[in-house]
Parts: sequence; C-alpha cells; structure tokens
Amino acid sequence: MSKVNLETVKAFLLSLQDAICAGLEQADGQAKFVEDAWQREEGGGGRTRVIRDGAVIEQGGVNYSHVYGESMPASATAHRPELAGRSFHACGVSLVIHPKNPHIPTSHANVRFFIAEKEGEEPIWWFGGGFDLTPFYPVLDDVKHWHQVAKDLCLPFGEQVYDDCKKWCDDYFYLKHRGETRGVGGLFFDDLNQWGFEKSFAFMQAVGNGFLDAYLPIIERRKDTAFTEHERQFQLYRRGRYVEFNLVWDRGTLFGLQTGGRTESILMSMPPLARWEYNFTPAAGSPEAKLYDFYLQPQNWLAL
Repeated sequence: MSKVNLETVKAFLLSLQDAICAGLEQADGQAKFVEDAWQREEGGGGRTRVIRDGAVIEQGGVNYSHVYGESMPASATAHRPELAGRSFHACGVSLVIHPKNPHIPTSHANVRFFIAEKEGEEPIWWFGGGFDLTPFYPVLDDVKHWHQVAKDLCLPFGEQVYDDCKKWCDDYFYLKHRGETRGVGGLFFDDLNQWGFEKSFAFMQAVGNGFLDAYLPIIERRKDTAFTEHERQFQLYRRGRYVEFNLVWDRGTLFGLQTGGRTESILMSMPPLARWEYNFTPAAGSPEAKLYDFYLQPQNWLAL
C-alpha cells in the first residue's frame, strides 16, 4: 500500500479551490470571490472565499480548511470510537452556490481527507465527499446531465461505484423530519480507504474536478430564463429546507462547530435569504407539486 501523503492532498485541494472559483466567476460574468484567510487557535486555518450580488450568483462560498488537534470531538468519536485518544488532521474543500434565478438549482460539493494518528499504531485515514443538486424548478435534461457526469467519473473506479454513491447521496441528503430528499442527489462517499491511498485519492480528485463539468452547463442553460415573483418566493421557501438540513442533520457542520472551527466559514453554506410558511401545500398539477411528487423521490435518472 502506498504511503499516505497529507501534503499532496493539501496541494490538490488548494488548486481545486482556485479552479472552482475561477470557473464560477467566469460563469457569473460580474461578481468576484473575496478571500478571508483565517487561523484557528487550536491548530490550522483556512481560506474562505465568498461571492455575492452577481449577475447569476446571489451568494456562494468556496472554502478550504485544514484543521488539526490533539484530540477528537464527540461528533467524530461517536461515529468512529476507535478514533478516541488520537490526534488528527482534517482538510477539505466545501462549497455551496445559491443562484438568484429560481430556474438555476442550488448546488453543493465537498471533498475531504482525514487522518488520525497515535504513537506506535498505524494511522487511521479516509477520504470523503461528493456533490448534490437542489433544484426548485427542475428540468429533466439538467438532472440527467448532472448524473451522467457523476456516472462517467465513477466508471474508471468500478461498475458499481456510481450506483453505490448515488444511493448513499439519496440516503444522506434526506430530511427525516420532512420525509423528503433535499434535492435530486448526485454522489456521496465517506470512510474511503479500502482501495489504498493512491486510488482513493484519485477518486476524490475525480469527484472534485467533476463539479464544474456537472454544474456550469446547467447555469449556462438556465441563467436567462425569465421568472415570476411567485417562483422567487417558492425558491426562498425551499431554501429553508437547506437551512434545516445543514443545522439538523449535516455531520460536517457539527464536526466543524465541535472542533472549534470558524463559525462564519462553517455556516457560509446558508442562503442569503430564505423563508418559512406554515403548512405550505403546492397546487395540484403545478410545477411546485411536480417537484415534490417526482423530483424529490429518488429515481434512476439515467433510465428516464
């Protein structure tokens, strides 16, 4: 098995942040990312980059972080009790983009690496990540494109990888208290180390590099679509689901807060505007109803 190399992973993540920011700036055509570098007292830091008030992107963030410490937080040891008593390094790139136009989906991506060490014992390490799409007024061709990119990047790693990661994504980005998925899914993986370091790292790179291939064509197709105030209000209502998932269910948010991470960077995923409405029910046969009845139900998108 090849040796674990934290510095190589960090170099890739920094270059990935640069590439994604450049691609999104070009797609927006107006706004630029503003960088906020930060340090953590307990060890480590990061580069938070935020874009706002663009021609396309209302608000979004692309965050690189590398944090480390002498002991694991409760959120990690509850999931992996063998990590107790180990020092750790955790690094990754995480992003969420909230477009202005309700016809452009919100998108999220994350790739990360974790290693925990203890003197006299083998390190425990793994990769994780994925990307998922949260449309408000979905177009089937867009959803199929998103999943085709996901399947294509998985194929070199095994015939079953896409199906497994797609199901994992559908299961993870699920609001149990609402009984619905967050969106139309994509890929999700965690605890990946069984392939050895080189292959596992290559898969994480493929997922990170695949995000722009999956998302930018959708922006281009939908950015000039006219929308109504009714559609805007529904977008803001559905953004509330994003907030609910990140604050109630997301393990990454909890890990970041429990490790003393920078709150502003951890919560950069929140939309700039959102709304809640008591007992909202979409009109039968409406585009909003189709979102609930069809698109928020896991599908074999590439067979449709």
